[in-house]
Order: sequence, then C-alpha cells, then structure tokens
Amino acid sequence: MSTIDIAPAVHTRLRLTVRGRRVLAALAAVPAAAVLTVAILGGGAALASRSDGANVHFETVTAHTGDTLWGIAQEIAPNADPRDVVDAIVRLNALDQVTLTPGQRIAIPTQYTQK
Repeated sequence: MSTIDIAPAVHTRLRLTVRGRRVLAALAAVPAAAVLTVAILGGGAALASRSDGANVHFETVTAHTGDTLWGIAQEIAPNADPRDVVDAIVRLNALDQVTLTPGQRIAIPTQYTQK
C-alpha cells in the first residue's frame, strides 16, 4: 500500500499596499460623502411651511389673582380629567412652571374650547 502525504495548508497574512489602503479608504468614504451631500442639499425640504403663513388662533384666558392651572382646567373642561387638561395647557404654552401671574394670557387647546 502506498501512503498519500497531504501537506498542511499554508496561512498567509493579508497585506495591503499603500495603494490598496488608499482604494479601501476611498471606497469607505464615498457612501459617507453621498449621505452627507444628500443631507445638506435636502435639509430644508423637511421644514413645514404654508404659503399663506401660519394663521392659527387659540382662545385665551387671562389669569387673575389666585387662578391656578387646575382651576382653569376644571372650568374649561368640567367633564375631562383635569390632569390631562393641565398637561395640554402646559405643553401648548411651553410653561416652565405651573404658577400663573396675574394678567398672564394662557392659550387653551382647541379640543377644550367651546364650539
């Protein structure tokens, strides 16, 4: 009988030349540059605008001494949960605090206005 001698596989390390590194870097940079270009050129397209301008009107309530958001919420929407109404008022008016000052005008969300 004869024996077959199988030589072990030789593992070689991948070596990139300077030119190969430059080509690989360019291939990685092209998609990034394309995405950046699209983002810069199309960045203003996502802005919401209307040709006649924003013509939105809200009913407002003027705060008097002793008024609270909770009291206003119960007054404008007696059948709704006051917590939800106060939250909607705070978000609409971008209030940092829940304390009202006399004379302050508070916009009322349209879902709670009398129609």
